[in-house]
Amino acid sequence: MAIPAESFFLDRDGEGTLQHRIKRMMVEGILSGRFRPGERMPSSRALARHLGVSRITVTIAYTDLVADDYLVAQGRSGYYVSEGAPAAPSFELPRDHGDSTLDWARLIGPRAHRPSRIDRPVDWQGYAYPFIYGQTDPKLFDHQNWRLCALQAVSQREFDALTSDHYERDDPKLVEYIVRQILPRRGIRAGPENVLVTMGAQNALWLCAQLLLTQRRTAVIENPGYPGLRDILRQTRCHVRPVTVDDGGLPPEALGAGVDVVFVTPSHHCPTNVTMPLERRRALLARAAEQGFVVVEDDYEFELSFDRSTSPALKSLDGAGCVIYVGSFSKSLFPGLRLGYVVAPVAFVQEARALRSTVLRHPPGLIQRTAAYFLSLGHYDAQINRMRKTYQRRRQTMEAALEEAGLSGATRAGAGGSCFWMEAPAGVDTADLARRLRDKGVVIEPGHAFFAPETPDWRHFRLAYSSIPSARIRRGVQLIADAMADAAARAAVA
Repeated sequence: MAIPAESFFLDRDGEGTLQHRIKRMMVEGILSGRFRPGERMPSSRALARHLGVSRITVTIAYTDLVADDYLVAQGRSGYYVSEGAPAAPSFELPRDHGDSTLDWARLIGPRAHRPSRIDRPVDWQGYAYPFIYGQTDPKLFDHQNWRLCALQAVSQREFDALTSDHYERDDPKLVEYIVRQILPRRGIRAGPENVLVTMGAQNALWLCAQLLLTQRRTAVIENPGYPGLRDILRQTRCHVRPVTVDDGGLPPEALGAGVDVVFVTPSHHCPTNVTMPLERRRALLARAAEQGFVVVEDDYEFELSFDRSTSPALKSLDGAGCVIYVGSFSKSLFPGLRLGYVVAPVAFVQEARALRSTVLRHPPGLIQRTAAYFLSLGHYDAQINRMRKTYQRRRQTMEAALEEAGLSGATRAGAGGSCFWMEAPAGVDTADLARRLRDKGVVIEPGHAFFAPETPDWRHFRLAYSSIPSARIRRGVQLIADAMADAAARAAVA
């Protein structure tokens, strides 16, 4: 007897194409043991009629399952569950494993600190006014060419690059593009031996911290600054010295003595977006050469400057070899890519490569090769150009909207980036403001996570324009202004 067509239920709201959902439905039935080897599947005509789909859709699903040995075709008799199909476990699975009886609080060694989370909803795409930073606007991303590059990366010609264990080595095509195209734009001359590909800038900063810092060493960080870096440094148990930034970024004269590593974001300070002046860059490098400390330069978002002539990277001015340069494609392409790189002297790169190999060997070859094609074929530069023009228009729209709404607390920043750093009136808690705004469909990012715990600040917040259409900016800004005025009035009464 054939398995009745009524045994199948197709989730109309499921993910993927109809064909994929039908295949998944059949595979789940086989893997769960409901459909056993030798049983005959419903005819393609009967199943298509029951599911309300075309017969060819069912036939293609059957054919694919035959290729994967879930089904076998027996001429005019139809399709049967294959004898070689993966079988359900022969033993009964427990319903609930229950809680562990071990004392995990005692067994776990050094505890990983819970990361400082920037308060943003997971479902931010469902909000009408998402002033959220670092996410990808699907209207600006080149889906078609990324897909073509991914297909090229999985082609038979690229089988070795796709499937081999490259141990600690990186994709030579990607490294070559970084050396020949990306770095020269920042005035940096380097060879392949100076480059290490990482799982995003976060991984790069972790490698730097692990190799350069100990419990006896001191790291300087910007305040406010990138929360993820503070979490990384906390794990090294080093001495952390927050230095307050001003309109020119990190002031070198405020570093103090006994410094081992300085972490800095000179091109677009995180989160204020200010740019470090050239004179200050030279002063920082002179101090590094004199005192013998390392500067870790996180050059995120350098591509998104609206000026034709951008400030030179610290690494390009480094005559003493004090700077480790960190770059990333996660902001310019998409955050889920998790692809970055480190540029440093050979001695550091060798140690970083060895450390990386003990944790993850190398970033996935498929991702590296896909990115290499996307970059080398010109799609990356075209996308950056498209993003830059769109962001510039959105920034102009937001500047006008902020002025119209009377929100004057924006930090004066250089021309570029994708966000504004804002300050609310005295007494306004921006974390509470953010929660109230979500009820109105508005997402902002309260800024307290960017500040050192010793100097808490609840008045600042970040407004990004990378993920919100220009047509919605004015209305969203006005809603923020109204909510802030209400919060300021309540604070005054209190």
